[in-house]
Amino acid sequence: MRVARCSVGEVSTDLFGNPVDEPATAASRGSLSSAGHDQLPLAVRLRPRTVDEIVGQDHLLGPGSPLRRLAEGNQAMSVFLWGPPGVGKTTIAAVVSASGKRRFVELSAVTAGVKEVRAALAEAERQLARGVGTVLFVDEVHRFSKAQQDVLLPAVENRLVTLIAATTENPSFSVISPLLSRSLLLTLKPLSDADVAVLLDRALTDERGLAGGFTLTEDARTALLRFAGGDARRALTYLEESAAGAEALGGTEISTDVVAAAVDRAAVRYDRGGDQHYDVISAFIKSLRGSDVQAGLHYLARMLEAGEDPRFIARRLIILASEDIGMAAPSVLQTCVAAAQAVQLIGLPEARINLAHAVIACAMAPKSNAVVAAIDAAQADVQAGRIGTVPPHLRDAHYPGAKTYGHGTGYQYAHDAEHGVAAQQYLPDELAGARYYRPTDHGNEAAMADRLATLEHLLGRDAD
Repeated sequence: MRVARCSVGEVSTDLFGNPVDEPATAASRGSLSSAGHDQLPLAVRLRPRTVDEIVGQDHLLGPGSPLRRLAEGNQAMSVFLWGPPGVGKTTIAAVVSASGKRRFVELSAVTAGVKEVRAALAEAERQLARGVGTVLFVDEVHRFSKAQQDVLLPAVENRLVTLIAATTENPSFSVISPLLSRSLLLTLKPLSDADVAVLLDRALTDERGLAGGFTLTEDARTALLRFAGGDARRALTYLEESAAGAEALGGTEISTDVVAAAVDRAAVRYDRGGDQHYDVISAFIKSLRGSDVQAGLHYLARMLEAGEDPRFIARRLIILASEDIGMAAPSVLQTCVAAAQAVQLIGLPEARINLAHAVIACAMAPKSNAVVAAIDAAQADVQAGRIGTVPPHLRDAHYPGAKTYGHGTGYQYAHDAEHGVAAQQYLPDELAGARYYRPTDHGNEAAMADRLATLEHLLGRDAD
C-alpha cells in the first residue's frame, strides 16, 4: 500500500500525522548520512555529540574561535578543514549536524555531479526564504571538479549556505582560488598519543563503545598508540578488532598478542587512493632521506605493485633531490629528471628500472638541505620587509637619462676584474653582510664551502 504524505512545517507526515522520513538522494549519501544502521563501526558510534567532547585540535576550539561558533550555530561562515586522515574533520561536521539549529545537507564528492549540487543549493535558497539556514558538508572536496566548485562559489559568496569542506590534500592546489578566498582555511593537526589514549579510554567505558566489557593491558595500550600513529579512526578500528579477537578466545583482556593479531586482520593493503597512500609515500621519502637504500626499494616496489602513478613517484624523487641532496651531489637531480622523462617516454613496466636508478642514487648520495635553508632564509627577509633599494651602480643604465640619476655609475664589470670577481656591493644596504647559503661538509658541498670562502674574500667580505 502506498503511504500518502503531506508536509507539516519541516516534517513529512502520513495521513495520520505520523512523521515519515524522506528518502535521501544519492548525492546526499555520505559518511554521515549513511550512519544509521546497527552495524556501525566503533569509530562512528563514538563520534562526539558536542564541541566539548572533541579530542585534540585545541588551537581551533578555544572560546570564541570560529570553529566553536560554527559548531554552536552562532556564525554563518564557510570553512575548509584540512588535515591528515583520522584527526576529526568528519567529526566536526557531525557535531555541527547534531546542533539542530540549521538544516544539514551532505554531498558526496564522488557521486554528486553539477546537477546534484545545483539542486542542493536551490533547496537551500528555498529554505532560507523561510528563515531556515543550511549547512552543506562536502567530504574530500578536492575530488570536486572545477565546474562543481564554480557552482558552489556564488552560494558561498552570498552566504546562501554555510559550507564545511573537508580534505586531506592541500586546498591551495586542489580548490579554486575564488572559493578558497571566501572561506576560512583551518588546518587540523595530527592527534598526540595523549589525545588518542583519551579516545581509547572513552571507547572502553562508554555505553556507545565497549561499555566496560573489556580491559586493556598497559603494553597493549602502548602498542595501539604506536600502530595508530595519531589517527583516531585507525586506533578505534584496531581496538574494536582486538576486542573481537579477545572475545573469540573466550576472554575479556586485550593483550599485546591480541592487538598484534588484530592489526594483521584490520590492516588494509596500500591503496593509492586511500589513507595508506600518505603513509607509504612518507615512509618512502624518509627512507631515502635517511640513506636506507633497501627500505627505499621496498617502498618503491610496494607503490608500483599497488598501481601508483609512476609520474607521481618521479615528481617526488625530483623534489627530494632538490630539497635533501642539493649541492652535496647535484648530479642526482639530473638522474631524477632523466627518470621522470623515461617514465613519460617508456612507461611501465620498463620504467620501474629507471625509477630504481633514481631511488638508489638518492639513497646513497650525500645529503644537504643547505639550498632549502638558503632560499627559506632569503624569502624570510623579504617577507619581513627587509628589502631595501638596489644600489645605484647596479641599476639599469641602458636608457636615456639614466646617467643623470647616477644609475650604473661606478659599476665594475666582473670579467675585467682579477679572477673574474669584482669587489663591490651587490646587496642592498639593509642586507649588507647577510649570509643565506651555508654549505655543509657533505659530498660536493665540502669543496663548495672552500670555494665560497675564497669568493667572500675576493668580494671584500669575511666568511663567517
